[in-house]
Amino acid sequence: MSAAWLLALGLTLGGCATVSPWERERLASRRMQLDPDPMAAELEQQTHDHREAASGGLGGAGGGCGCN
Repeated sequence: MSAAWLLALGLTLGGCATVSPWERERLASRRMQLDPDPMAAELEQQTHDHREAASGGLGGAGGGCGCN
């Protein structure tokens, strides 16, 4: 059990690295983000919530009218 734990710990820590300032540009690009356009995704999620008259796990209480 401890050998598997050490292997998992070694693999996890092996992925840690210091990113130089000139390398951060690539990590900050839109392709590296989970959602390239967060404003459009929020609008689409809000539209979906209003049309379905429910908030599916991401929002709060409210009806189809957009009231909270």
